[in-house]
Amino acid sequence: MKFDEFTVGQVFETKSFKMTKADIMRFAREFDPQYMHLNEEKAKQGRFDGIIASGLHTLSISVRLWIEQGIYGDDIIAGTGMNNLKFIKPVYPGDELYTIAEVIDKKETKNESGIITVLLSTYNDKEDKVLEVDLSGLIKR
Repeated sequence: MKFDEFTVGQVFETKSFKMTKADIMRFAREFDPQYMHLNEEKAKQGRFDGIIASGLHTLSISVRLWIEQGIYGDDIIAGTGMNNLKFIKPVYPGDELYTIAEVIDKKETKNESGIITVLLSTYNDKEDKVLEVDLSGLIKR
């Protein structure tokens, strides 16, 4: 969609993605090697009672699900920012995540483009919100 096709208040829902323990551990080994993502025994003794996904992993999946919807398509020029990132609840192996994107702001720029900001809210299959972030992108007009 081009910038002018978006309206504040529009809502989009993504498909879902199932988080596996293997995915969680693979991401953590490379990008967030902390015990709660990698060490099952130590994680079981912690506050989450087992392995959880890195918040960065949950964010990455949320953005992926949104982009794969194809709403921006080739009209996206670049991401311009993320604000108000909140990791609300832990994500466990077996959780199935989906994201709701709501257009919360629209700003014209001088060139043939504008900035669209969406509130990404990611939920698990129990309908618990696990993540929230404002994501902005420069879009062609």
